[in-house]
Amino acid sequence: MTSDSQQLADFRSQVTKVLQERDSEWEASRRLVEARRLPETLNRLIDEARRSDLPLLVRDSITAALKQGEAVRIQDLPGPRLKELTGLPPTKAIRALCVWFDVIESPPSRWPIPSLSVPEITAFVRDHQNPFDILLSSDIVSVLDLGSGDLSFPLELANHYASHLQGKGLKLTIHALDRLRPQSKLGGPLHPEWERLQTLLTRPDLSFQFIGDQDMCALDRLDQAGKLAPCYTLVTCWAPATPTFAYEPTRLSADVIQGELQRTRGAFRQTRYAGELALEVMHGDRALLFPPWKFEIRGPLLLLDLLARRGKLCVLGAVDNQVFWELLSQVLDDPRYRPEDQPFTSENLPSIFGQIFDRLSGLPIGDVVDLADLAPLRSAIPRGLPTVAPYQTPYCFRSIQVRRGAVFPDMPASSTARKFHEMAEEAPPWMITLVPESPSGMPPAPSDNKPQIN
Repeated sequence: MTSDSQQLADFRSQVTKVLQERDSEWEASRRLVEARRLPETLNRLIDEARRSDLPLLVRDSITAALKQGEAVRIQDLPGPRLKELTGLPPTKAIRALCVWFDVIESPPSRWPIPSLSVPEITAFVRDHQNPFDILLSSDIVSVLDLGSGDLSFPLELANHYASHLQGKGLKLTIHALDRLRPQSKLGGPLHPEWERLQTLLTRPDLSFQFIGDQDMCALDRLDQAGKLAPCYTLVTCWAPATPTFAYEPTRLSADVIQGELQRTRGAFRQTRYAGELALEVMHGDRALLFPPWKFEIRGPLLLLDLLARRGKLCVLGAVDNQVFWELLSQVLDDPRYRPEDQPFTSENLPSIFGQIFDRLSGLPIGDVVDLADLAPLRSAIPRGLPTVAPYQTPYCFRSIQVRRGAVFPDMPASSTARKFHEMAEEAPPWMITLVPESPSGMPPAPSDNKPQIN
């Protein structure tokens, strides 16, 4: 069998396996191939195929089989091509692709809310070294991983917990988002390997979804399509992007941020590479290329808001020093920690944060401190995302724990975290574990017949 035919056979086998596990989605797909909805369905499938991390041959075969969105009837589609992809005749083939790409418009009850209370989670975090073990105590075991990159953390998480949870009659759900466009030539090792992605997609003890080319701060489309849960047991983000979350725009003016970027990063400009937009940054004599949004500044208020909206428990891992102190300034109550238009530097951090800086800087690797033991936490954090209903009021965190280090015994971690020991010039990073106070705008849990996430 040739390499091309093997790739198509592998995809066909994976589609068959997914259909065997998703009876309810298969039934729900019937309405998507109704005559009045078919053109929209085909266009959605093409969009998902182009955004996917499937091999180029498979992506191109799918878009060709769907007639590039030009078909208006099932009869317009090439049956043999669809059968080669799915092993099914045209109508069922389209339904199978709908299930594979998860474009089924499921009702909100598809995603039940974990029942763990804020006091229960706060007590758990206080009494357990490993925050990820919350999955072993929850009735719903779901994780949203923001900025998943090469998918190393979702794989480690699944290896740690999926089979054990399956033994308890629970299936671990992991939804992974990343802003890198799967087909992009930029981003290098941060793209997931095909084998790793397929391992996650085909594990029988795991429900996994990876969505690339997705800005974590613009999730409306995914919510409307029913692809994301309104609330997860855990929300994680490893190595929050620098400089994206390293400067808070409500504290620092655009001119100050721009000056800091030029001072610390050097000259940069928008350019094109391999037919796509890119950011060129001069590093000494070398020109480095990044995705065009690399220097978009969002700030920690936006990240904190996203975490609090989506997670019962939130974990930030491998947080570098710059992001750490900017984020800390936004969760501490005293406004002295948020000086206007004064970028944080190694010279001024001791005077701005005082005893907090001394205590945290001296924290041994692996040790944990409750931030509220050092200073009062902010009781009304302003929203960083649009204040649409039901998120129209400030929010806060019941508990924030700070741990020094990148990786810890018996805890899953990302590949970036595991590389920190090789970065001699980098200060040891931080892990931050946050328990959001029950927000007044938390979407209500479905009232009746909550299905298990699967």
